[in-house]
Amino acid sequence: MRRFKKFSVALTLLLLPYPIATNMFLDMAIAEQPDSNVTTQADVTPDVAKYLNNPAKEPKLPNQILTRLLQKRIKYVFVLFNENHSFDNEYGTLPGVNGLYSDGQKPREPAKTPGFTQTYTDVNGLTVKVQPFRLGPEQNSSVVDSVDHSHTGLANKLHVVNGKPQMDQFASDEYNRFASRGGTANIARGKQFAQLVMSHIDCDTIPFFWKWASRFTVFDNIFATEDTPSTPNAIAILAGQAGETQWVKHGANGQSYTVGSHTGTTQGVPIVNDPQPFYGSQFDTTINNRQPAGANESYADNNIATNLTFASLPLTFQGRTIQSVLAGNKNPLFDLPDIQQDISYIQKQRTEPVNWRWYQEGYDLEPTDTNGVASHNAYVSHHNGAQYFGYIANTPEVSKNLRGLNDFFTDVAQDSLPKGGVFYIRGGYNNQQGLKPAITNPNTPADEIAAINAAKSGDDDHPGYTDRQLSEAMAARVINAIASNPKLWQQSAIIITYDESDGFYDHVPPRILSYGPDGLPLSRGVRVPLILISPYARTHAVSHVEGDHNSVIETINTIFGLPPLASLPDEAQALAAGNSPQFNQYGPPGFQQRYLGPRDINSPITDSLLSGFDPKRLLGISPPLPASFAKIPESVVNTLPHYGGKGCQAIGITPEDQRQGIVNPIPAGFNPLPSTYPAANH
Repeated sequence: MRRFKKFSVALTLLLLPYPIATNMFLDMAIAEQPDSNVTTQADVTPDVAKYLNNPAKEPKLPNQILTRLLQKRIKYVFVLFNENHSFDNEYGTLPGVNGLYSDGQKPREPAKTPGFTQTYTDVNGLTVKVQPFRLGPEQNSSVVDSVDHSHTGLANKLHVVNGKPQMDQFASDEYNRFASRGGTANIARGKQFAQLVMSHIDCDTIPFFWKWASRFTVFDNIFATEDTPSTPNAIAILAGQAGETQWVKHGANGQSYTVGSHTGTTQGVPIVNDPQPFYGSQFDTTINNRQPAGANESYADNNIATNLTFASLPLTFQGRTIQSVLAGNKNPLFDLPDIQQDISYIQKQRTEPVNWRWYQEGYDLEPTDTNGVASHNAYVSHHNGAQYFGYIANTPEVSKNLRGLNDFFTDVAQDSLPKGGVFYIRGGYNNQQGLKPAITNPNTPADEIAAINAAKSGDDDHPGYTDRQLSEAMAARVINAIASNPKLWQQSAIIITYDESDGFYDHVPPRILSYGPDGLPLSRGVRVPLILISPYARTHAVSHVEGDHNSVIETINTIFGLPPLASLPDEAQALAAGNSPQFNQYGPPGFQQRYLGPRDINSPITDSLLSGFDPKRLLGISPPLPASFAKIPESVVNTLPHYGGKGCQAIGITPEDQRQGIVNPIPAGFNPLPSTYPAANH
C-alpha cells in the first residue's frame, strides 16, 4: 500500500510548485531504488562537477512518471547517425565504460577480455599474435582505411560457438581475405589489415565526441541491429529490422526486371549487403517525383534492393492522417500490400502526426554544387534507409521529408523546422566547408598526403573516405546549430550513434537473436557507440542497458506516444509465424526464431535510452543543462587538427590505458592506410 501511495503521489509532481515537488521527490526516494544500470564516469572535471547528480543517489522513476515527464519536456529528437565504428574502436579507453582494459569499475586483465589476443597463421605456417593498440596523431589517426564489414566477414569475426560469439577472428579474417589471393603485395596488405582491425583511438583523435561522452551520457551496451554492413542498419534505425518480416511473408528471393538495356534480379530480404534503393535505380520507371541516385555509387544490375514493404517509424509518424496521406501513393499494389492491417490499426489509434525529416548530404542541392544543379556527388544513397521503402519514396507527401544536409542548417537558421518531431542527420562523401583532412604526422610523405587528400574528405565518419575530425566537426556544427536556438535546445534530445562497427574489434559478444536464410547470424552485430545529449540528460554518466537501434525507436515511441512497431498487426503476425520449423531450421539445433522483425517493446534484451535522462532535471529539482555545455567554439571546430592534436589534455581526460600505465604496443612498420597508400605495406 505504501508503494502504491508513493506512485500515485508522484504522478502529480508535474503539477506542483518547485518546493513541494522537491520534498515529494525526496520522500519518494525512500521507496525507490537507484537505477542499477547507470554509473558515474571516473575523474569528473571541474566544468562537469557543478552539474553532476550522482545516479547512485537518485531513485529510478517508474516508467509511467518518466514517460509523462519526457512527453512534457522533450519535443525534438535529433538522431545524428554516423558510420562504421565499434565501441572499443572509439571509446574502448574512456574511463568508466566497459572497455578494453576495464569493466568500468576496475581494471580487467587481457586474459578475461574476449578476443583480446588474436592469432592467425601466416603463409609460412607461423602463428602471429595481434593485440589492441592505440592510434594517435603520430599515425595520422584521423584517417584510416575501412576493414572487412561484409555480412560473411562479420560472421567470421564473431566466430559463434554454441550460440556465443568468441570475438577472436577479427585479425584472421582480415589477413586471410588478402593473403589467400597470393602474391607479395596481398600478403603484406593482409598483415596490415590484421593489425588495423585491432586498433583504437582516443580523445587526441576525436576530442569533441569524447567531450560529449564525458559531459552527458554514453551507452556502452548498444549493438548494431544486424550483423551486416551499412544498408541493413540504415533501414533498421527506422524499422528495427532489415526485412525479416518481409522474408517471413514472401520468402528471401528478389524479383527479376528488364528495363531498357538493364536486366537483373533485385537482392532479396532480409537485406544483408549494400544494394541501392529500388526507387531511383534503373529498374524504377517513375518519372515524376523521382528519387535521386548517388553519383559515386554502384548501380550494377545485381546491386539493387527489393522494394521494402514492412512497417517503419515514418509509417507510425502519420498517426490519424495515415489513410489520407497514403492515398497519395503512386503504386499501392507494389508499395502497400504488407501494411494494410497496420494502416487501419494506426488510423484507429488517432494519435497526432509526428513531424520528421531525413537530412542527408548530397540528396539535393548542396553548397558544394555548381551552377545551381544538384550533382549528388556527396550522396551515399545506400545509407539513406528511408529511400528503400516504397510507401516513403513513392508517396510525395511522405518523400518530401527527405532532404539534403544543408537544408538542415537552413531550416534551423530560418526557424523553419516543424514544431516538434524527429530529425535524422547524415553526412556523406564530402564536407561542405571544403576542408582537407588533418595531417598530424609532420613526417608524412608528400605522395601519401596527396593520396589522403584525394580520398578522405567525407564527414559521416566512415573509414575509407572520411576524416574523423572532419566528421566530428560536422557533428559539432549540427549540435551548435541546435544549441544556439533556445527553443530547440530547451526541448531537445540529441542521439549520436552509428549504423555498424565497420568490422573493427570489440570485445563484448552480442546476443545472437536470429539467423538469416544463409544460415549466418543475422542479429545482433558488433557493439557501437551511442551518446545522449539533452538539457535533461545525466552528466558524466554511463548507461549499461542492452539494446540496438530498436532502443532508439523505443525511445521515440515513448516520447511521442507511438505504438511499437512490433505491436502492429502485420508485424506481430510475421513475428509469430517466424518462430516455426520453416525458419528455425536456419539456426543451430533447438534455436527458435523469436525475433524475425522489430523488437521495440521494452524487454530485458532491448531497453530504451530513458536511463540516460536525469530524474532531478526532468522534475525541475535540478536546472536543465545550459546550451553552452554542449557547444564547441566555432574557432575550434574549424581549426585542424582539433586542439593541435592534444585533445585529451584540452578536455581534461586521461584515457584508461594511460591511467593504468599500459605501454602502447604499436606493431613495427604499421601502416593505417593499407589500401590508400600501399607503398608503406611491409
